[in-house]
Amino acid sequence: MAQIIPFRGYRYDPGKVARITDVVTPPYDRVDSEVQAACYERSPYNIVRIIKGRSNPGDHETENVYTRAGEFLHRWIDEGILIRDVGPALYVYHQQYLFEGQRLTRKGVVALGKLEPEKVHAHEKTLRGPKEDRLKLMRATEANFGHIFMLYDDPERTADGMLASAIDGVEPLIEATDSDGNAHRVWRVEDVGMIRRVQNALSDRDLYIADGHHRYETAVNFMSECEAKGWKSAAPESFDVRMMTLFNVAEPGMSIRPIHRMIHGLTGFDAVAFLAAAAEQFVVERHPSYDAMAAATQAGSERHTFGCFADGVFATMTLRDVSVMDGLVGTDRSVDFRRLDVSILHAAILERLLGIDARALEEQQNITYTVEAAKGIEAVDEGEEQLLFLLNATGADEVIRVADHGEKMPQKSTDFYPKLLTGLVLSVMEIER
Repeated sequence: MAQIIPFRGYRYDPGKVARITDVVTPPYDRVDSEVQAACYERSPYNIVRIIKGRSNPGDHETENVYTRAGEFLHRWIDEGILIRDVGPALYVYHQQYLFEGQRLTRKGVVALGKLEPEKVHAHEKTLRGPKEDRLKLMRATEANFGHIFMLYDDPERTADGMLASAIDGVEPLIEATDSDGNAHRVWRVEDVGMIRRVQNALSDRDLYIADGHHRYETAVNFMSECEAKGWKSAAPESFDVRMMTLFNVAEPGMSIRPIHRMIHGLTGFDAVAFLAAAAEQFVVERHPSYDAMAAATQAGSERHTFGCFADGVFATMTLRDVSVMDGLVGTDRSVDFRRLDVSILHAAILERLLGIDARALEEQQNITYTVEAAKGIEAVDEGEEQLLFLLNATGADEVIRVADHGEKMPQKSTDFYPKLLTGLVLSVMEIER
């Protein structure tokens, strides 16, 4: 159930940081070397220095990206670059964006959530490496920077109506624009009565992690470490809670992009032979161009159709009989899981036809992920990758159904768009040692 807690957030002082756009970033896992360089260039106070700083040749155990992150955080607080709000609040967060030709607004609320993994539904597998990385950062900073993107389902939209009335006619406290031109706006709601009513409206709602599985598990692991040391929470902002942003799936503006798969490292791969083998269980059709393949893939979204590009060949593959998944995955998994496109791709194509098993996927030995199909086409054309598979997007309803079974989708099953910006509001822990 949703136990949300108002908190005293840290945020950039607009008197010292004129443009919040210059200091915020995408989530850490979307910060590649190019994005990192751009963030460093924009401002000496860009949050990238904390969430994904540059390594130095002489880094060692006591001087590294994590220790520097802690130093940046505390220096910026001491210098007043980051200021703490005087009282606890909820932070209303709106994202205005363009998606598939439509202008949409996604509305959420930022709060602290109790770390109760047994009550929170996760839908996606996690990887060891990112969790180790985030745990080192949390140990060094004892703070939350990025959001956990949480879903809940309230068809009556009760809390949404309350929050809308609280910010009606009020100018946003924070405004920023991301690299795609999407607008991000934040309002602070500090009225105690309003906060209590919102808490009550959400108290009986299940929470589902949409994005931020690694960060949530990391927070739980850090809490366990703190408890093992006998540490105690010294304020609402501590190690037993995590900063989250909650979105109602019943609200308009919930957009999900597919995450396509690029395959490499296959010995003796031949596209013609692969498609011939696939024809046993898939209807294989060739297409004259990328646009034709992409259109056919999207048109087959209800029939488990995948786009496939290799060796200059554009094709689509549509599963003939979904019951084949009963044997490939096993009936111990739910029907909802067995009918997911990502489950079908991984079991019936990657593992059965290409020999890429679950362990190889876990270690990312043969697979690269992209949300930009054009980049995948280019990578295959240039020989960096051997195959590109196009997928259709996983629906929010599928996320919830699979999570309700207590199951987890294959990693990188969803890409909620746009991403939540890191650096709008921070939460720094207070711990009694």
